[in-house]
Amino acid sequence: MSKIILTNEVSGLGSAGDVVEVKNGFARNYLLPRGFAVLWSKGGEKQVESIKAARATRALATVEEANTLKAALEGKSVRLTAKAGVGGRLFGSVKTADVAAAVAAAGLGEIDKRKIAFVAPIRTTGEHLATVRLHGDTVATITLQVSGRK
Repeated sequence: MSKIILTNEVSGLGSAGDVVEVKNGFARNYLLPRGFAVLWSKGGEKQVESIKAARATRALATVEEANTLKAALEGKSVRLTAKAGVGGRLFGSVKTADVAAAVAAAGLGEIDKRKIAFVAPIRTTGEHLATVRLHGDTVATITLQVSGRK
């Protein structure tokens, strides 16, 4: 087992600044090459505080701001267009970056694509739901209107 310090949020493992133990192969082959973590050391404990401070500045400042953004997101439907074939089946699927760009284009605010989650992959046109974790326990549900183009 390897003791590491996470530099980015990793789903199911922890958020930036957390010290966790993972299997050697997971750390060596996935987390470290992608820059999601650094090896733990006694000097690395000092990095933990700076990582947590940087995470705090990037996070939404207050719960009130998160609730305001939640009200704006849940009140409207976001339109997306994707290349589709016969019967409304998409070529590929809708990505979280597509949703973040569509929300910004609709003027509803900036959201981090890493905070967006789908119940199931979106591979057809029509109405779909996505969730966005805004701050702590504040989660907004976005209604997506996916339309096809040729």
